[in-house]
Amino acid sequence: MGELGAYQGSVFANRHDIYIVVRPCTPGEPVCVDERSNNGDAFFFLYQTMFKHIGLRFPFSGFERKLLTEINVAPAQLHPNSWAFIREFGILCGYFGQPPSVDIFLHFFEVKKQGKSLWMSFSGIAGRVLLSLFQQSYKGWRGKFFRVCCTEHDLTALDGFPLYW
Repeated sequence: MGELGAYQGSVFANRHDIYIVVRPCTPGEPVCVDERSNNGDAFFFLYQTMFKHIGLRFPFSGFERKLLTEINVAPAQLHPNSWAFIREFGILCGYFGQPPSVDIFLHFFEVKKQGKSLWMSFSGIAGRVLLSLFQQSYKGWRGKFFRVCCTEHDLTALDGFPLYW
């Protein structure tokens, strides 16, 4: 469950609040459901920590959409540490005046699934170090998520990447 009021005003990159809305989830709602649980309307889940600690904003950038599509992973399926790598890469590219590229990102990182875990993670490829590993992993993020939905103003606002897993 999320504390929606604390995030609502800070999750949008510009004035996209008429196209995308962030809603709290119901108690016990599983994060890996599909559009049938939202009357057929497109939505996806995202963990609170993505807004609070990583600074993820809506709408997703073209790079973020392309990356999710390339690796065929829904936003909530990607571990928060991996989202931090994506954000850091985007910031680094911006610093050098270059647009982030999925091909370059995937030159340095590969997708891994750890054992029976439901989440996917990025790990660095040996010999291709771009960003250092985290001193510690994000903790306490499971079970604290929001539902991100389109509004009636643009039912295609979430097109361009996998929503469900």
